[in-house]
This record gives sequence, structure tokens and C-alpha cells, in this order.
Amino acid sequence: MQQNKEFIADFHIHSKYSRATSKDMDIRHIAEWAGLKGIDLMGTGDFTHHLWMEELRGNLEEVGSGLLVYKGGVSGEKKIHFILTAEVSSIYSKNGRGYRIHNLLFSPSFAAVEKINTALARIGNLASDGRPILGLDAAELARIIFDIDERCMLVPGHIWTPWFSLFGSMSGFDRIEDCFEKYTDRIFALETGLSSDPAMNWRLSALDRFSLISNSDSHSPARIGREANVFKCELSYDGIRGALKEKDPARFLFTTEFFPEEGKYHFDGHRLCGVRFSPEETRAHGGKCPKCSKPVTVGVMNRVEALADRAPGFKPKNAIPFRNLIPLDEIIADAKGLSPSAGAVQKEYSGIVSRFGTEFEVLLRAPKEDLLRGVPVKIADGIIRMREGKVRIEAGFDGEYGKISLFGEEEKKKEDDRQLNLF
Repeated sequence: MQQNKEFIADFHIHSKYSRATSKDMDIRHIAEWAGLKGIDLMGTGDFTHHLWMEELRGNLEEVGSGLLVYKGGVSGEKKIHFILTAEVSSIYSKNGRGYRIHNLLFSPSFAAVEKINTALARIGNLASDGRPILGLDAAELARIIFDIDERCMLVPGHIWTPWFSLFGSMSGFDRIEDCFEKYTDRIFALETGLSSDPAMNWRLSALDRFSLISNSDSHSPARIGREANVFKCELSYDGIRGALKEKDPARFLFTTEFFPEEGKYHFDGHRLCGVRFSPEETRAHGGKCPKCSKPVTVGVMNRVEALADRAPGFKPKNAIPFRNLIPLDEIIADAKGLSPSAGAVQKEYSGIVSRFGTEFEVLLRAPKEDLLRGVPVKIADGIIRMREGKVRIEAGFDGEYGKISLFGEEEKKKEDDRQLNLF
């Protein structure tokens, strides 16, 4: 069993059995992309779905640590570990109000998963989607899984997303205790989501005791690891659980994050009308879209400010650090002026990862001198700018991802002019 070596984990993904998910979200492709990214531990996602469970049992081997290992090979014969996870959507009424909450479930064994699935199948149709929708109070969900195995973990998912989350402006609560009641003390981690980073969450003193985790919530293999968690502890279920429960900075080292403005619910707005508002602009317009007069979707930044009891920039003493990253294919695309899906971008991505070993090695660890020697100059410059936080961002809103750029329009124009002068 691997002990006290640094490793990267992405706990929250979805399988091909979830809605709006790539058909390539199978175990082989997930493991292969984890190897390319440099991720050692993946969440399985969707353990509530019977067909996905068949694939998990057929492709993963329990190794006695509460984790599973992919039976096939990936690049460099790297072993990809998995941890049993699922996301459940609870839609229910409580005290005369409707709520929509997404929660991540972690299980230490297939045996516990079978018991969880048996219990949840009595409440709703688990076969309808990899992320099942159940008319189940979140507190009752907590009771069910903790009664089955006290080592199970429940982590509220993407806690600020407007429509489906613990603190969502359209769907959630103002206090975690109102959601989970007497089971609140058994919850010790929260998922920040793509539209918020830890610094935003540090503004709420009520969240100080929780470990803040970040995951990709990926629906396609290439997006695995766009947010992740870095540990230095025993690579086991209990090792990870202990690091999170104790919020130990010696074992839970840091998270890697989107720049939160890039998330699709960071700012307020109305997508159909193309209206993007900061919280201040929303207040100035009385919460209404100036084009159609309908209420705007209140985003994460506004909701954080509504519940915050601290000023921006406050950092608790026990805070786990974080680093804002941009996926490598997006950096390459920005440098080349192309789409991330363009063939030239994908070819460059493969070449760079081949030279450095993994994407996270390029983004996090490779010395500046090595980047300048082994990567085209403009791409290397983009990676260095990202590490220094020198980015330009148009914030996401109402379901639209934000737009992030490392190179200004003037720089791009000069580059275009230089290319034209060559002919």
C-alpha cells in the first residue's frame, strides 16, 4: 500500500449512464485520461446505477484498502486507483418550501454500495439516470448511508450552484444545520464547485471546520481533473477520510481550482438576453433583467456575499491552500488562437504531455527553465502567466461558462501582423 506519497484525486465524475455525458465515460477511457493528466485516484461516479456497477465490478479490483485498482494498463504502466462515489439529487419539500440538493456519497466497499442501492431503490428509480433524482430529504439520505456504514462519507456537492445545491440561491438553505439537522456533525467536507474557490468560502465563519474539496464533475474524459485535490497521506479510503475529517494540512496539501469567474454560475444574469451582472449591478436593477424584466439567475458571488460574515480577503488560520489553474489544452488554444478541440491543439497537447509525463507536471511542477526549453515559447509564457495569476476573464453567468484569456487582443493582433509580414 502506498504510504505518504503525494497524489492527486478527482472524486466527482459521471459515467456514460448519466444524462448529457460522453459515451466515452467508461472505465478504460477514464483510466487512460487519468494517466495523461497525472491523477492517481479517481472517483467512480454513479455507483447507484446497476449497469455501471457491472462495469465497475468487471474492470476494478478491490485491494484491501477501501480503494479499487483498474485491471487494465495505462501509459507507463501506472496504476490508477478508484474510490466508490456517486451523486444523488434530492428534490423535496420541507417546512412548506421546495429544495433541490446534490450530495456526493463515498463508500469503502462494494458490499456497502449494494446496501445503499437496495435502500435507495425503495425510494426511487435508480436505473433512470447515473445521477438519480429522489424525493428524499437530504437529512434522511445522511441517515440511510451512515446507518449502513459509519465510514461512508456524505459531501454536499458544488454547494453554491443556484439550482441544485446546499446554499443555492434558487434551491438551498442559508445554514447547513437546517439541511442535515442532527447529522450535520457527521459531515466534514464540502465541495466548492467550479464557480467558487476556497477564498470565497473563507468569508463564511460557519464553514471553517469543513475541508473544502474540488473536483471536475466531468461529463467527458478530457475534462477530468479540471479541479482536483492533492494529498500526502496513505493511499487508502481511511487515509483520505482521516485527512479530510481532521482537515490536516500535512496530509491534505491543497486543491487545484478553476479561476472561479470561469465557472458558469459565478455572476448573476439572464442568458437568453445576454445580460451578465455583478452583484452590485443586480442590486441596482432590482434583481430584474433590463431587457425582459424577468428575474435574473442569482449566481455564486452574489449568494456568497449574502451569507458572508467576513470581508473579502479574510483567510482562516486552518485554511487548506489552493492554486488556480487553466487546463493545458485551453492554454495551447489561447496561444494558437484556436478552439481547444482543434486538431493542432490536440497534437501539441499530446507532444507536451509526452515530453513532461503528465499534464499536472506541466501545470504545477515543471521549472520555468524546463518549460522554456521544452514547450513553444508562447505556450510556455501562457503557463507562466497562469501560475502568476495574470489572466483576463469575462465571468460566467446563468449557465454560460466564463471566458478566460492569457493574451490580450493587442498581443494577438501584433502576432497576426508579424505572421503576415513573413509573406
